[in-house]
Amino acid sequence: MQRRTLLRLGIGSAVLLALAGGGAQLLRPGLQQGRLGAPAREVLHAVARAVLDGSLPEDAAMREAALQAQVDRVEALIMGLPAATQRELSQLLGLLGTAAGRMALAGLTAPWTQASVAQLQQALEALRQSKLSLRRQAYHGLRDLTNAAFYAVPGHWALMGYPGPTEP
Repeated sequence: MQRRTLLRLGIGSAVLLALAGGGAQLLRPGLQQGRLGAPAREVLHAVARAVLDGSLPEDAAMREAALQAQVDRVEALIMGLPAATQRELSQLLGLLGTAAGRMALAGLTAPWTQASVAQLQQALEALRQSKLSLRRQAYHGLRDLTNAAFYAVPGHWALMGYPGPTEP
């Protein structure tokens, strides 16, 4: 091996390691110290906008307050799940919270906070229709968390036509 080839190999390896390290540094878990991190909250906020479209208040301020309350309920719901499930959700939310993960997994080019409801719904539908079971599982996990947290509130039951429990 010539000295020049060895130097090129060394420089190329250093660049590759720096890129891999930088990429790993950007990937933070969705749950940090038992709470949702900011990127994970953005993902869940966007998913709620898409999944609950039509069920949220039309007034912008009231809709935003409802979405923040929704994310808080999802966080509380996640904290009640088994540790193994929390770890999986943390990995999923951590991955989706990065630009590369959002584009690779959800196919969404716009950031979560800037995507329109139509773009978000299209990305979720692509997850649901994917041939990869991992992507379909991600869709079902995100949708189920959103719906469970939303319809656990008795005030939301009427939106799905459920009058509430009958008297015994």
